[in-house]
Amino acid sequence: MKTALTIAGSDSCGGAGIQADIKTMTMNGVYAMSVITALTAQNTTGVTGIMEVTPDFLASQLDAVFTDIRPDAIKTGMVASSDLIRVIAEKLKQYDAKNIVVDPVMVATSGAKLISDDAIETLKSELLPLALVITPNIPEAEVLSGMTIKNEEDMVSAAKVINERFGCNVLCKGGHQINDANDLLYRNGGYVWFKGKRIDNPNTHGTGCTLSSAIASNLAKGEDLDCAVKNAKDYISGALAAMMDLGKGSGPLCHNYSIL
Repeated sequence: MKTALTIAGSDSCGGAGIQADIKTMTMNGVYAMSVITALTAQNTTGVTGIMEVTPDFLASQLDAVFTDIRPDAIKTGMVASSDLIRVIAEKLKQYDAKNIVVDPVMVATSGAKLISDDAIETLKSELLPLALVITPNIPEAEVLSGMTIKNEEDMVSAAKVINERFGCNVLCKGGHQINDANDLLYRNGGYVWFKGKRIDNPNTHGTGCTLSSAIASNLAKGEDLDCAVKNAKDYISGALAAMMDLGKGSGPLCHNYSIL
């Protein structure tokens, strides 16, 4: 049994964060573990409260996992403070972690900033250089590259800049601003497009968490990066196409669609 670890916040309604990650990892055939960075009071309509763990307790969780059941891949999600980002980076280096997927949660698709400028700088300097691949959306790719992205050519240029600046592969996620559902993977000095058709489903809560966790799961099983991304996109498409409808806002995906 291959193993994967999510380092992220808790979503009390289960659609995003560690709950989505654990569901995704389980459905993609690996044993899931979690290190919690924060508790949130959250549902499909928004977040009403956040309580971060302390840096010491975050370090203790990471020690507990790595000294017992070593993860074959790691996914990191939203980490809002510089102190916690530093702890994660230090522990990943201490344990020589492999197959690190960083979802650089900084800017919502709506454009709203989710973490402080200081934490963004720490993310750039400490965590991104450790990643095998990062999975920014368009607003996040703009922050990381310092470029404005208006079309697919801009996506390629921005991904190249990010790759060269931080030394990690880049999966730049498309979207309705740029294209239907085409994602760009920039790696090894070149790139490949993963084409997709937009699924008319307004319930997309947790798609970013789910995609990065699916990629980590596939890497844990030994897939190369291209295959890991392709299979993760296929899984997301299936979870969206199931058209589950829960909650009063943007509802969660149907993570277990394949066994219903």
